[in-house]
Amino acid sequence: MKTRIPYVIAAACAAVLLAGCGEKSQVARYEHGKYAGKNDTRPWEGGVYKGDKGAWEQALRNRVHGQNEYKRVE
Repeated sequence: MKTRIPYVIAAACAAVLLAGCGEKSQVARYEHGKYAGKNDTRPWEGGVYKGDKGAWEQALRNRVHGQNEYKRVE
């Protein structure tokens, strides 16, 4: 049992060191004059609100209202 401990420690160290070798580059390719990233959508498009900007703004107002300590105590 004691003779296996150094091998287990060495294997664990090797696994930790080799784990960083598989990292891929995360730098975006840039073509001059063009955006190569993901197209962004507005917060109210899709999801719960499905393009209804007024409902999204009202939900924000309600959430902010709930975070106001003076209004919560009343």
